[in-house]
Amino acid sequence: MAIKVSIQGYEGSFHQVAARHLFGKDVEVLPCATFREVVKLALDKKATDFGLMAIENSLAGSILPNYHLLQQNKLKVVGELYLHISQNLLVNPGVKLADIKEVHSHPMALLQCLDFLGKHAFKLVETEDTALSAKHLHQHRSKTTAAIASKLAAELYGLKVLAPDIQTQKNNITRFLVLRREKEAVIPQNADKASVYFQTNHTKGILAKVLGIIAEGGINLSKLQSMPIPGSNFKYGFYADMEFQEVAQFEAVMESLESATNNLRVFGMYKKGKRIKG
Repeated sequence: MAIKVSIQGYEGSFHQVAARHLFGKDVEVLPCATFREVVKLALDKKATDFGLMAIENSLAGSILPNYHLLQQNKLKVVGELYLHISQNLLVNPGVKLADIKEVHSHPMALLQCLDFLGKHAFKLVETEDTALSAKHLHQHRSKTTAAIASKLAAELYGLKVLAPDIQTQKNNITRFLVLRREKEAVIPQNADKASVYFQTNHTKGILAKVLGIIAEGGINLSKLQSMPIPGSNFKYGFYADMEFQEVAQFEAVMESLESATNNLRVFGMYKKGKRIKG
């Protein structure tokens, strides 16, 4: 039976590209309109095995609402993947560059490809999703319209990649988290990374103390993201990614942090993700 994974976006989206790299080509994706819906399905044992959620991008930064989703729901992070985002100009078979009058895609994808698009007199049309643009291009059989989307979208909708890798910044990477229900999450023996949340009070130097405890424990703090605590008077919580050599090493640091932080929570321990070409 195929593994079922909830993803944000339509079939052919970069979430599906990531899902295939993680779970194989036979993975069954459940497309969702929002990340909140991704989490809702991931919590439903009858609907999915896993959820897959983008959490940050090397160009656009952190997707802050998704950190709140992690905080609000009992899902564990059990893996991650870094996907190099490849934007491609897709057309229906037989269409040439000179035939194109309009290019459709998500606003972010259009922005990422402005250097290429600026060399042509295309009308740029913003849509809600890259993969959906590819699907509509296929459905309408247009001979004067192109879409910007993944190579997977071209494969699924029978389109031709007229110009590959047209993004201006070639080092465009999105990090995805693999989510699983708490009771089913298993810490792998080779776990070397963890995602953590904690709060601090307003004591002078308290954050420096926390960071000192982490450093003294031999932990590499690969990410630290501050977020306002909802309903508080300018108090902040912190989301941290920590890399370590042994699980025992990480657990010792967590024990030391108990007295220096509030609401300390481990979202999950997992194997550090690979970087994959999309």
